[in-house]
Amino acid sequence: MSKVVLITGASSGIGKSIAEYLFQKGMTVYGTSRSPKKGEVNGVKMLELDVTNVPSIEKAVTDIITSEGVLDVLINNAGMGITGPIEDTPTNEMRKVFDTNFFGAIDVMKAVLPQMRKQQKGLIINVTSIAGYMGLPFRGLYSATKGALELITESTRMEVKPFGIDITNVAPGDFATNIAAGRYHTPVFEDSAYNEKYAENLALMDADVDGGMPPEVMANAVYKIIQTRKPKGHYKVGAFMEKFSIVLKRMLPDKLYEKLLMNHYKL
Repeated sequence: MSKVVLITGASSGIGKSIAEYLFQKGMTVYGTSRSPKKGEVNGVKMLELDVTNVPSIEKAVTDIITSEGVLDVLINNAGMGITGPIEDTPTNEMRKVFDTNFFGAIDVMKAVLPQMRKQQKGLIINVTSIAGYMGLPFRGLYSATKGALELITESTRMEVKPFGIDITNVAPGDFATNIAAGRYHTPVFEDSAYNEKYAENLALMDADVDGGMPPEVMANAVYKIIQTRKPKGHYKVGAFMEKFSIVLKRMLPDKLYEKLLMNHYKL
């Protein structure tokens, strides 16, 4: 049977690739964007939704349920990046990223769960990040939002399992998308104590994204999760060394792992 899928942040990048891929596999796909007319996706029904605006979330979810009668899958993909030294990054910009990546994802889950309980079935896939498994220099805020979403997913997964609902995390590594262009970049302040190293690492981060895997790899991984009868709690999708870095963190002493990261970021 064709599944009805809602995917947030579907107008570009990984979200767009997932939406197109699932449509090609015969699913009924609703994508969302703050400006849906600017990000139309072939075959995908685009809705206006801002994950930081609860009424817009509730309207989009209600419209889907009214049209389809069911909502089988939510893919919480909408998110934003942020870079910068913690000391130099404006706190209000930090809050914006948490509002989108963390609280936004929670509010979308809260909007779909009543319908999934009514159906006694449903799947929620929260798109996190391999960066959420470790604190990365100059990307600490992004790591924190994704790490927090990983943990809240674990908690909610246990709470909703008795209702026949599955929740899982899928953590991508670097993918060749336009995410770097949409990040909030703390300026490289001339009088900053972090000026030189932060500037070097901005270039390194952009290079990692440009050299990342094609987003279709992520789309295929999400499709396989949807097709899995009993999804695991965590999935990682990325290059071998990205996934292996999580294993190393579990195995190595803290100071040694920290030294490896500092060497990578030339600190």
